[in-house]
Amino acid sequence: MRVNLDVLMILDALDKYGSFAAAAESLYKTPAALSYMIQKLEKDLDVQLLDRSGHRARFTDTGRIVLEKGRMLLNMAKDLEKQAIQSAIGWEKTITIALDSSFPFHLLLPLIKSFYSLGQKTTLNFTHHSLAGSWEELIHNGASIILGAINEPPTSAEYAYKMLGTLDNVFVVSPVHPLAFIQRPLRYDDIRHHIAVLIGDTARICHTINTNFIEEQERIAVYDFHSKVLLLTAGLGCGFLPRHIAQPLVASGELVEKQVESYRKTDVTYIGWRAHDEGIAARWWRDQIINEDFMQRLYQS
Repeated sequence: MRVNLDVLMILDALDKYGSFAAAAESLYKTPAALSYMIQKLEKDLDVQLLDRSGHRARFTDTGRIVLEKGRMLLNMAKDLEKQAIQSAIGWEKTITIALDSSFPFHLLLPLIKSFYSLGQKTTLNFTHHSLAGSWEELIHNGASIILGAINEPPTSAEYAYKMLGTLDNVFVVSPVHPLAFIQRPLRYDDIRHHIAVLIGDTARICHTINTNFIEEQERIAVYDFHSKVLLLTAGLGCGFLPRHIAQPLVASGELVEKQVESYRKTDVTYIGWRAHDEGIAARWWRDQIINEDFMQRLYQS
């Protein structure tokens, strides 16, 4: 077989990291080694995977097809490894829990402590994503569980999910922002003249989600709520926050909550997991999360 998993991993890393140097660093190889393997595959298949005419190599249409189909093969290989391990020892060597950026990580600390008290050797990986990026981790990147994912669960029978509830959205600005001084519910015509601070979607394959901004607005995109809060409290823009993030900032006077005439008030949130190849550790985490009291406090039913 001329296509092997190693070269598919190289194509995947090149797309994710954008350059041979960064991809090579992620794979602990040299850029020359990566370039050689891709060129060898191109020669073997008599196709061009990369357009090297510009400053950076870009995927051709054929290369994009090989990349996308290759990712499917890589995920199947990961699933095979997981199933082999689970069959042999029951407990997974590693599980990945992908968190939406709106989920407060500190709530998981007691569960992490309880998990390691079980004495198993499973390594926990926690990754952070936003919007459709969380679903993408489950569908395409091998996450065992996603937590706090926003909207639109997959329709495939390969994945299962449970609705956790809804997150309230709150429109906030700095006390010195011009919108803070308007003494009535804000209209779109008020808001569109000011920079919107948005959470960008980390998805690279799935269809991205955009919420609560006006097309005419200038915008700044960040990929975590810490950065978004910094921009909002500095008065550099306006935008929406989940109520559990906004509440203490409004209480301290760092932000002002403003009423808006028309907006997406709530986001539906989910926990998702792989339906057919759960190991013991992943099942333990899923059951613990679903039954935790903090879920009822965090999400509105």
